[in-house]
Amino acid sequence: MEIIHVSAECYPVAKAGGLGDVVGALPKYLQDAGHTARVVMPMYRTKFLTNNEWEVVHKGHTNIGDYFFDYTVIKETTDKLGFSLYLVDIYGLLDRERIYGYDDDAQRFNAFQVSVVDWLAAWDHQPDVVHVHDYHTGLIPFMMKYCYRYNKLASIPTVLTIHNAQYQGQMSWDRATDLPPYDEWKRGMLEWNNAINPLASAVKCATKVTTVSYSYMDELKYMSNGMEALFEYEKGKCSGILNGIDAQVWDPANDKYIKDDYSIATAEEGKLRNKARLCETFGLDINKPLFVFIGRLVGEKAADLLPAVIGDSFYYIGRRMNFLILGSGESQVESQLNGLMSISQGDYSCYIGYNEGLSHLMYAGADFLLMPSRVEPCGLNQMYAMRYGTVPMVRNTGGLRDTVKDISQKGGYGLVYDHAATGDICNAVWRACELYSDKNKFKEARETMMKLDFSWEHSVEQYIELYKSLK
Repeated sequence: MEIIHVSAECYPVAKAGGLGDVVGALPKYLQDAGHTARVVMPMYRTKFLTNNEWEVVHKGHTNIGDYFFDYTVIKETTDKLGFSLYLVDIYGLLDRERIYGYDDDAQRFNAFQVSVVDWLAAWDHQPDVVHVHDYHTGLIPFMMKYCYRYNKLASIPTVLTIHNAQYQGQMSWDRATDLPPYDEWKRGMLEWNNAINPLASAVKCATKVTTVSYSYMDELKYMSNGMEALFEYEKGKCSGILNGIDAQVWDPANDKYIKDDYSIATAEEGKLRNKARLCETFGLDINKPLFVFIGRLVGEKAADLLPAVIGDSFYYIGRRMNFLILGSGESQVESQLNGLMSISQGDYSCYIGYNEGLSHLMYAGADFLLMPSRVEPCGLNQMYAMRYGTVPMVRNTGGLRDTVKDISQKGGYGLVYDHAATGDICNAVWRACELYSDKNKFKEARETMMKLDFSWEHSVEQYIELYKSLK
């Protein structure tokens, strides 16, 4: 089969979160399984673009409304990522460093999607499946089925994967002219709550819909930012497939970002050496358990609770632990976390920003990973942590529920709590300190989770079966 993935992100080209990791891994494993996988994404001005060789494979001319533009499709010449990578360039819209955060994002991604469909229509053959990811590519199934200009694509099956339903890309009907002429009788396939909703449109128009964990699929029926009724109505074509992790990139025995590699057999010594590097870098006490948070500093991740959790833990539990934070996001949370530096007694530090290498070192050197997420469709961080022998401390939601088993249960290895609340998280911190002091139990938990297999192989089999069912 030939599968075309269309996405706003793909690691290592451009990544803002888990979406980039998934799109950078799933096609590679599909290719390894004997299929042809291609990824199409915008041509942001990133280091990956300037550090690799490209060839032009298509030039086109199209429009969104009265804005006419040329677009260019280039291909990475060596397939070094394990699949064919294509970038779409539109002068003035996609030629920027950042992925998101511009005032004209709606126009940018609408133009990108129209260009992708326009290019597919110019092919001399048809792919077996077009697989779109999140709302940034959510209008593609509609355009393929209902835009007159692209009638030849109407029979191609489409799959939507929802990585996070909180973001839906709603637009006013003023932007309806961004789409090529379409069957007005199908206007309802674009609409949700009196607006154009790209994610809702994709749920309605795609042949199949997947989410990135089993539990998240169920949660969407009662917690999907206003789309609950739609997921209940369309449940017949929806399924959950748990994300995997790229075991070649995330491997403590062979990680280009850390100097002290280790395996399960050498985890105790290897993690201690990496912890020493972290503690030396950030002025922390190596003799205390090290708790880390890695991710976006936003409400969805419950990052706004971190300052209170850290302060209350020191006050009620005592200064028995270190905290280290890596991330960026809401300015108020960043300011509060920076402000905590003044109370540090060699037991707290933070790095505000994005640093891929530091994140790998933190997974390798930390004892515990904090993930108090209010919403977590799948979560990859907890899988990375377990691969590196770092105990995950997670809220009982979404993919966290599907991947982490509490230490109190038979065969358990993590710490699970029910509420994204300061008290619940602090209680988990206390439990973690108690676990850390029980060296035998802590070592057993580490060995148990490092043996777990969260690689893509099993998930890829499920995607392949899904694609086959579309024929």
